[in-house]
Amino acid sequence: MALSIGIVGLPNVGKSTLFNALTEKSVPAENYPFCTIDPSVGIVAVPDARLETLSKLSDSAKTIPAAIEFVDIAGLVEGAAEGEGLGNKFLAHIREVDTIAQVVRIFEDQNVTHVSDKIDPVSDIGVINLELVLADLATVAKRRPNVEKEAKRGDKEAIFESEVLKKLDRILSEGKLASSGSFDENETEVVKGLHLLTMKPILYVLNKKAGGQNLDEMGDERFEKLKSLLEEIKASWVVVDAKAEQELVGIDVNEREEFRKELGVTDDGVNDLIKKSYEMLGLITYFTTGADETRGWTIKKNSAAPVAGTAIHTDFRDKFIRADVIYWEDLVETGSLGVAREKGLLRTEGKEYIVKDGDVIEFKI
Repeated sequence: MALSIGIVGLPNVGKSTLFNALTEKSVPAENYPFCTIDPSVGIVAVPDARLETLSKLSDSAKTIPAAIEFVDIAGLVEGAAEGEGLGNKFLAHIREVDTIAQVVRIFEDQNVTHVSDKIDPVSDIGVINLELVLADLATVAKRRPNVEKEAKRGDKEAIFESEVLKKLDRILSEGKLASSGSFDENETEVVKGLHLLTMKPILYVLNKKAGGQNLDEMGDERFEKLKSLLEEIKASWVVVDAKAEQELVGIDVNEREEFRKELGVTDDGVNDLIKKSYEMLGLITYFTTGADETRGWTIKKNSAAPVAGTAIHTDFRDKFIRADVIYWEDLVETGSLGVAREKGLLRTEGKEYIVKDGDVIEFKI
């Protein structure tokens, strides 16, 4: 399932550092045939303690986690919507991802310049979001003449779409994201067809720096204003220390905890970022487990069993007969599928079964 998160941000906010920290947690691409082999794409494992537990239970030869793609998108500058800097490339790459991870700098460091010569997280968010809004305004403006032409001829679908476009124009002209608007089911279908940038979910990644002057630790009013803004727009956000993780690259895993203490960090927040991104994409994990392999499979929430099976092989959709299902905790408690079956915890499910996060499944075709 090729779903991806695009990392965006102004210059020198820690975007590339974050990408490097994420790719430190990357997994072999050959295990994920849906993924693009590209230096700007990191195939990142989703942290999941359940996987290791199941692998130990089955004494599996291999353990393969669920994974998602992070894409390092070219840096943005003010004027991107008019083609400034790498603007066109930036906007084109955002159109290709499913979710945006917007990196916002919340640390002071005289050795790391800022494009606007000041640290102001609220202003940074405003610059990026305005560029996305302007690009969407251009998309709506380009669409309207053809639709209005058809609407004047009495075409009912065109009349309806024209009203939706006017509604979008009003929202965007106020500098708001299209996602802040309220659309009914029919309006949503029209909006989807426009592939607007500001309809994509945005996860705000507040990047601090180990040993630096971090606004959240200083009790700085700029951080309070940032929190107020994020709460006001009902945004999802995480705090990370990308630099801390990057500095641990190359250090033996067993020694990292000691180095973390020296850096003064207990958690870099990168795992929270990965898990939150997975959640925002509307994804869940089910498992297969055995002597050969224990693996996490990525699917969309509310997927029926045959659709969930396509994560393993496309044949599972059309040739699906049934699935043996047990919740992972029940399997761990009983110790084996045989005992679980005796206790009635291993169920046989049909085509209508909606797969749950944490299910352990064996498909029958």
